[in-house]
Amino acid sequence: MTGNVPAIAPQVPWALMALIGGIALTVNIPLGYAREGFRKFSVGWFVCVHLSVPFIAWVRLVNHVSAWGIPAFIACAVLGQVAGGKVRRILRGRP
Repeated sequence: MTGNVPAIAPQVPWALMALIGGIALTVNIPLGYAREGFRKFSVGWFVCVHLSVPFIAWVRLVNHVSAWGIPAFIACAVLGQVAGGKVRRILRGRP
């Protein structure tokens, strides 16, 4: 029974997962900054929130990362959106 442990997901190096998460975070900071300038749920707001999704999906697929990484990438993207919005609010003098 040794060596025959079934894998739930293919083994992906953690450094690659961290790199893709960092890309998701970095791409979403300027989008979060721009999103803060639009009325909530407007077309511009929707575009700013979702514009990075195809790019992040492409990076994930090109690097053969399974769907198990998607929740982590979404969390990184949301964190980038929040950080970008916070930067804009700070620069405009609103907390």
